Amino acid sequence: MLGGVHGDDESEVYRELCQVVEEWLDIYKQDEDPLPAETAGKEYSSRFVLRVGKDLQRELAINAFRHGESLNTHCINLLREAQVHYGENKQVKHISAKTRSSRAY
Repeated sequence: MLGGVHGDDESEVYRELCQVVEEWLDIYKQDEDPLPAETAGKEYSSRFVLRVGKDLQRELAINAFRHGESLNTHCINLLREAQVHYGENKQVKHISAKTRSSRAY
């Protein structure tokens, strides 16, 4: 079931989603990994300080100018794009590793 939830109606999707959550919890227990910190209800300020060094700041500023964006908007777009790819790659690697290890039995 790991890797996706699909269904023709809401109840089917909910049932599959619950099954996926149970599978993830089992994986964490088997690996003796701590569960991720909860984020539900947490409020974020939308600001954080990031030291990047002068050279990277200059490169980012030049690229922002080339794209017709402010430095802030350019960095947000880069972070958002990287986060999507990072999340996809990390999930695929984790699922792939778990699938390979479960086939070893």
